[in-house]
Amino acid sequence: MAKLWSIGVFCGSAKGASQTYADGAKAAGEAIARAGARLVYGGGDVGLMGIAAQSALDLDGPVLGVIPEFMIKHEGLLEKAETRIVTTMSTRKNILINESDAFLILPGGVGTLEEIFDVLSRNRLGLQKKPVAFLNVGGFWDPVFSLLQRTEQEGFTPPGFSGEVLIETDASTAVRHLMSELGDSGDAA
Repeated sequence: MAKLWSIGVFCGSAKGASQTYADGAKAAGEAIARAGARLVYGGGDVGLMGIAAQSALDLDGPVLGVIPEFMIKHEGLLEKAETRIVTTMSTRKNILINESDAFLILPGGVGTLEEIFDVLSRNRLGLQKKPVAFLNVGGFWDPVFSLLQRTEQEGFTPPGFSGEVLIETDASTAVRHLMSELGDSGDAA
């Protein structure tokens, strides 16, 4: 029996200003479900995270949501998803990271940025080696890539570190690459 891989999705609890972000989130959830992977996310039913998770559930894909109890009144819950209710944001993030074998990053705000840099730092320090892919819808993440390259140019990050993340504009391609990195050629088309 093949391992059930889990892909952590970090993204906004808002939909953002462009419909392309919501479209990308829907495509990401569908691609993860089609790949036979479990989608792991922040547990709410709002914004891009809710769209991604619901899209996976709509294709009968397994979904794990992790949410602090105090956030439920703001973000809600998806009834069909497996949900773990925790007490703090830090606990939420640690469970999301520990339960995920790889990460797909969609547009988001400061919470998403925190999650991204935590995962990248853990990879950089050798605490884990988990593939990361950015779904760079409409060039949303271009400023972050420029910043990462700048940290390399200025000697704060080892040369080539920014090249260790996958950058894709298509969700199916991003998920296929992540699954390939995990050693599974699952079909995310």
